[in-house]
Amino acid sequence: MNTERADFRAAMRRHREFLRFAVKGLTDDQAVRRSTVSELTLGGVVKHVALTERGWMRFAVHGAEGPAFDPAARALEFVMGEGETLESLLDLYGEVAAETEALLAELDLDAAHALPEAPWYEPGTAWTVRRVLLHILAETAQHAGHADILRETVDGQKTMG
Repeated sequence: MNTERADFRAAMRRHREFLRFAVKGLTDDQAVRRSTVSELTLGGVVKHVALTERGWMRFAVHGAEGPAFDPAARALEFVMGEGETLESLLDLYGEVAAETEALLAELDLDAAHALPEAPWYEPGTAWTVRRVLLHILAETAQHAGHADILRETVDGQKTMG
């Protein structure tokens, strides 16, 4: 594995661990608790990060497929659904991480795909696999920070100190 891929893998592992640490020891009741004026919950953040990473890695491999952006479906990504537990969402996140790491070794980082239709993308814009990986890293880091804030409001625990 070249340095670029190794650097991405190391950075992703670090930020994934920050997210996992932010929910360590929580009950399912705590994971679904809204602790701020935001709709975000800790369980919802874990679910969103896992599904977002999986979706972007599918895009990196296959390009844009499937239906156009659906705001209702996206909103459900942030909610622990009936029968979901924090443990099941962390298991999903682990599966997604393993899938990404396996793909990282084989994908052409320069391959590019046109972005799917969405209100926030300029029509005709394409991203390379490298750009997708950077986006996943940024999303993970951003949401690990959200989780840190949410965790502190749930029980006073801090991820970073």
